[in-house]
Amino acid sequence: MTYEPPVTDYDYIVENCTCAFCGCNCDDLDYLVKDNHVVAVRHACRLGASKIMEDMDQRLLVPMIRDENGELMEVDWDTALDKAAEYIANSIRPVFYGWSETSTECMKEGLELGEYIGAVLDNQATICHGPSLQAVQNAGYPIQTLGEVQNRADVIVYSGSNAMNSHPRHMARYAVFCRGYFRQRGRFDRTVVTMDPKFSDTAKCSDKWIGFEQNGDYGFYNAIRAVLKGKELYQDVISGIPKEDIYELCEEMKNAEFGTLFFGLGLTHTLSKQRNIDIAIKMIQDLNKFSKWGLTPMRGHFNVNGFNIFMAFETGFAFGVDFCRGYTRYMLGETNTIDLLTRKEPDCFMVIAADPGAHFPNGANQHLADIPVIQIDIHWGPSTELADVVLPGSFIAVECAGTSYRMDGVPIYMKKAIDKPETCRDDEWIVRELKERVMKLREEPNVAPKYVPNPNAL
Repeated sequence: MTYEPPVTDYDYIVENCTCAFCGCNCDDLDYLVKDNHVVAVRHACRLGASKIMEDMDQRLLVPMIRDENGELMEVDWDTALDKAAEYIANSIRPVFYGWSETSTECMKEGLELGEYIGAVLDNQATICHGPSLQAVQNAGYPIQTLGEVQNRADVIVYSGSNAMNSHPRHMARYAVFCRGYFRQRGRFDRTVVTMDPKFSDTAKCSDKWIGFEQNGDYGFYNAIRAVLKGKELYQDVISGIPKEDIYELCEEMKNAEFGTLFFGLGLTHTLSKQRNIDIAIKMIQDLNKFSKWGLTPMRGHFNVNGFNIFMAFETGFAFGVDFCRGYTRYMLGETNTIDLLTRKEPDCFMVIAADPGAHFPNGANQHLADIPVIQIDIHWGPSTELADVVLPGSFIAVECAGTSYRMDGVPIYMKKAIDKPETCRDDEWIVRELKERVMKLREEPNVAPKYVPNPNAL
């Protein structure tokens, strides 16, 4: 489970670093540094270690602007920042997207810029755990910390998530194989259940696999709720599961001392979408009449939860927040990034710590090719091919410090381990500079737009 590199040639070790890969935010890593490069990582999983030790082949190192021939050319920082600020200041419907792999401090600067300019601020939750956030608004959020799971949980349920592959240290450090204060024998003190149509690697490590049929989530969870409420199941098979197995599962869950449900995109992106999470939350609330239960979404990027928490605290809305009218608005299908791009509304797009070129549908990317795109990132990717201005950032938790929020909502300080390349800048600094330059441009009288906004923009 833990990758221990056989490296002996290093200058020094930076202890207790935080992994900037997934929502586990493991904060027990040791970086082995030589010549200001991380050459090995102790205690990390292979995914986290590979990201931290990424080679420099695809690293963005210098600011760039796309010239008249459509080629990216190197420029100095002032030129690149002025050009990006010009695009933003002269825009009518700007969208700022990403934020999930940068610090919360950077988000603060981005929020101030977005509020000032009247932009839409959105992040990757719009295409992943958005249904989970919608369900929380409908049904509540019976959450617990990963520390509570480690120390207390005796029944662990994974639904729609293959934690062994997506969050490799989750089971080892927080949930299944770890020893806790009340679970001294670790795995032998815990019952693990996987509820998923696929017999995944997580299911192979479980005591029980409930393989309900595809898109059968909603019916299956409703059947569990019915049994918990003392109702009788009249169908012999529900969502592909015999009713006897559902009765047995309910008894195990009711008799738990401390149970927890971890769910992933397999639950949020099937046919019922947010209703799956609604019913899962209500199932946990029903279980709390018999024992102590909580649930936690398996968040992907290391600070995707941080953006949602930060925006909800500051604006009341977790994602897709629109400032165009001078106050905050949030409406599903109206203020979400892909919907905006598909309708060809945005006339300027800033992407930070994300890659919509790789993940957005073709219709959305086609519009990105027609409008000014500003990219703030550390690596070259498909979005770089769409960008008109490229601003190279720095690697949070390796080259600069910052705050992130773990998947359970606990804030984690991520410290700096090495110096960033001389030609790169911290994300927070970049966004702050853009904010100041945009404000200066907007305050200047008789400043004519340097480009004609898209006629389809609102």
